[in-house]
Amino acid sequence: MSRYDLLVRGGTLVVPYVGTMRADLAVTDGRVAAIATSIPTSEAGQVVDATGRLVFPGAVDAHFHLGIYRPLAVDAAEETRSSLVGGATTVLSYFRTGQHYLNKTGPYATILPEVLDAVAGHAWTDYGFHLAPMDTTQVREIPALVEAGISSFKYYMFYKGFNLAADSRDAKAFTMSDEYDLGHLYQLMEAVSAAGAAADRRISLSLHCEQAELMRLFIDRIREAGDPQTLKAYSDARPPLTERVAIGEATTLARATNCSVNLLHLSSGEALAAAREARLAMPSVDMRFEVTLHHLCLSYDDLSGLGGKVNPPIRSRADTEALWAGVLDGTVNWVASDHACCQESSKGEELWPALPGFGGTALLYPILLSEGMHKRGLTPARVAELASANPARAYGLDGRKGNLLVGYDADLTIVDPDLEQEVTTDLLLSGQDHCPFEGRKVRGWPVATIVRGHLAYENGKPLGTPQGHFLAR
Repeated sequence: MSRYDLLVRGGTLVVPYVGTMRADLAVTDGRVAAIATSIPTSEAGQVVDATGRLVFPGAVDAHFHLGIYRPLAVDAAEETRSSLVGGATTVLSYFRTGQHYLNKTGPYATILPEVLDAVAGHAWTDYGFHLAPMDTTQVREIPALVEAGISSFKYYMFYKGFNLAADSRDAKAFTMSDEYDLGHLYQLMEAVSAAGAAADRRISLSLHCEQAELMRLFIDRIREAGDPQTLKAYSDARPPLTERVAIGEATTLARATNCSVNLLHLSSGEALAAAREARLAMPSVDMRFEVTLHHLCLSYDDLSGLGGKVNPPIRSRADTEALWAGVLDGTVNWVASDHACCQESSKGEELWPALPGFGGTALLYPILLSEGMHKRGLTPARVAELASANPARAYGLDGRKGNLLVGYDADLTIVDPDLEQEVTTDLLLSGQDHCPFEGRKVRGWPVATIVRGHLAYENGKPLGTPQGHFLAR
């Protein structure tokens, strides 16, 4: 009988906050059991050769949307399969009541079990959920939700004035809620802060920061000026100023309530500057910053059509470089995909009804390696921190996910750092039929992805059946 279930031999391990080391890694019962300079292959039931490759901790894609435009089970099966391509072994998906998702409202006490039942058995990666309390009744559920393993919540600041596509101002019909304003945000922060104090661990609120009243003004101006059907027009209608003002509002309330917050998908240099200023002005507030792959790498000057419509909008090339500077200097805590499978037919040729969002999880490690490590000099350890360790720490997974240490779940991805491939829709193994990154040459790709010791993906193909588990955090 073998001592270990799996042995990854010959690779260079990338250990967050430490660096790289040439070592073998052995797995027993789904966890890292041993790390040594050399472990005999005879001691393992299965051997994976990682000679000449980098072995990263599996990415924790902390910004994901399962079931926003398609049934939960379908998205779980097809989109977490795509995660394996990018080296992600855990996804944390946002979920809320209202239009899209299940298209209903009600208590999470009944809705969350429905969500978990729909996803169970379909996910290739492990998964968890961030929940958005949309009304006062749901805010009151936060202590019970924390007990159920939900350690993070969300507030969408522009929903007090618009729907998801920003083509309707009937916000109440969209959210199916009572007052969804700054008063709601304040009571939500109070509840999250109290839950964190009672639990003695990080319970946090994630924020989509765009200011609705300013959006109304700028959208009206764009539409009155001829209503161009371009991604630049969408950015001009939701300009970086709306992010700056919303960040000011949100962080002020966070200080007043002592609420830990995550500022999501900062999309512009101005948003990043506002976040930095808030962190310096409010050192007592636990605030962490996220950027996405598409805001780092895509600009409205580079894209045609509406396939790249997303909230917040794609910005200018100057904004992408400002965000990379924030990654390089340590301001940004993690990078995520904000993956939301959305078909090309849902985009169309008219800007305002076009549904926002697109997939990107399959590019999480590849983009960070190609654009971050090869092009801009990020160390492999910093890449691992951005993709895996930092989001794991932020969202209650440290000790299980985000590292290659003994005792952690054996989630890892083996990367050929010099493998260059051109991005195609087929390569990404998503259910989505288009990709704004199409045609981009990317250097540094996972060639194998392992989830809790199970070889789930190798050389471009998923292996076996979905083995993902729900993560109570």
